[in-house]
Amino acid sequence: MKELRVQPIKNGTVIDHIPAGMALKVLHILGIPDRGIGSIVSVAMNVRSNVMGKKDIVKVEDRELEPKEVDKIALIAPRATINIIRGYEVVEKHRVKLPKEVIGILKCPNPTCISNSREPIESRFIVISDNPPRVRCYYCEREPDDIASRII
Repeated sequence: MKELRVQPIKNGTVIDHIPAGMALKVLHILGIPDRGIGSIVSVAMNVRSNVMGKKDIVKVEDRELEPKEVDKIALIAPRATINIIRGYEVVEKHRVKLPKEVIGILKCPNPTCISNSREPIESRFIVISDNPPRVRCYYCEREPDDIASRII
């Protein structure tokens, strides 16, 4: 049986150990295709994994992630690993880690929260659990049910 493999990338980022079915949300976080990024993007979904059963993988050529993007990915894929590739070699590999607070990343589900008003206040959430990720609004203490849908 032949196996189709995705070509290795020369430079860029590989996001591995994404929960199955979440790759499209990762692409949304990265602004792909909305931001008109010309990078080649490879997505593998429902790939067999000894640890997770099934997982998704996203490869983005010629792009390294911003810290805020990594924080957003940690909210929906707390076990994800980020691999930085340079010259076809993995030069850096680390697991995502949620900070104690996430600022300006999520929209509070409470329509009357001050962070949703016209006040110049960034949203601010306290991380109360890493896996599964759970957060609480710093201002109104509301916990969003679906974190992925609240990512700004």
